[in-house]
Amino acid sequence: MALLIKDNCINCDMCDPECPNEAITFGAEIYEINPDLCTECVGFYEKPTCMAVCPINCIIIDPAHVETEQQLLDKFAELYIQSS
Repeated sequence: MALLIKDNCINCDMCDPECPNEAITFGAEIYEINPDLCTECVGFYEKPTCMAVCPINCIIIDPAHVETEQQLLDKFAELYIQSS
């Protein structure tokens, strides 16, 4: 599962620096999460850090990008372990 920032994002800049995958960027109007880079912090933390710091709880699991824990771990491995 990748995460998704909903339209009610207030652009507070809290989530972007928390993402260990650099999956969060500022889009046309609000912050966006690249599902190809988002591992929901699997491989780094127990819980997604962006969700933890969001003051308005506008970050949700993206229903269009549902992945299992193993798929997220495989994505983490592809991004970090195999590229070393």
